[in-house]
Amino acid sequence: MRINFDFDALEAFLVLFETGSFGATAQHLALSQSALTRRIRKLEEALGVTLFERTTRSVRPTLAAKRLRARAQAMLDEARETLSEMQDETARFAAQNSAIVTVAAVPSAIPRVLIPAVGLFGAGPGGARVRILDMLANEVADAVSDGEADFGISSLPALDGQIDFAPLFEDRVVLIMPRDHPLAGSGPLTWRALSGQRLILPIQGSGNRALIDRAMARSGLTLYWSYEVPRTSTALELVRAGLAVAPLPLSAIPVSDEIRLSICELGDPPVSRQIGLISRRHTPLSATAAKLRDIMVSQVTGAAGASVKAG
Repeated sequence: MRINFDFDALEAFLVLFETGSFGATAQHLALSQSALTRRIRKLEEALGVTLFERTTRSVRPTLAAKRLRARAQAMLDEARETLSEMQDETARFAAQNSAIVTVAAVPSAIPRVLIPAVGLFGAGPGGARVRILDMLANEVADAVSDGEADFGISSLPALDGQIDFAPLFEDRVVLIMPRDHPLAGSGPLTWRALSGQRLILPIQGSGNRALIDRAMARSGLTLYWSYEVPRTSTALELVRAGLAVAPLPLSAIPVSDEIRLSICELGDPPVSRQIGLISRRHTPLSATAAKLRDIMVSQVTGAAGASVKAG
């Protein structure tokens, strides 16, 4: 059976039932009395019954109207509840789909720290989006302090009153080389063993180069580079091409490269940096940003634990 009335007609019926007045009902619904009459007549025609007895002095509901009242109210209540739920779900989906989490990170911390967390976070259709700002350490701190990024991943910056630094792990510098290199598989190496090797070093002014230079100065060693590059990704490409070896923070080396390349510990002196989370002081993260941060912390903590057990 075809339903030939709408919820507006049911609403008009219920208000008229309560007021007993076409004038009061029309005013309540912001309708003309003729429009209200058409709604009631359409409902009566659809149901095949008379709902109101009209006289010059009153409007009285019929037995059919009294039977319809409870059902009409239930139908309207259910329709409103359904509409509310659908709107809430749509709003939640829209908010989630439009949410953007911005993370500022030093490039060398992205492969092993950020990328696995982003994969678990599930960025993509139907989920929050992630914007990654690839920056130098001081730029990461500035981006977080200025509100450009929700949080940051970096080595220890020059702290100011606007940001906090929460240590995550010690990121040691290792030597990476092709698997067929003469030094590959030779066990822990000293920096002195790199003498005479074609070497890739970070560019002057970078945080990683400062770490290496300070360690070499304390030990009285001098390194001569063949290639000087601004990014760890460039150093990795040169190593993959078999052109040289490179001292790099372990976090900068994608896990996939462990199959193709050889990684050796470097000591005497050991060189490492502290990687941590940078956040704005007294500024809580959104629920979406906090979710990504917590996944990342959990992943890093788990990896550190596995590394300790393996050692």
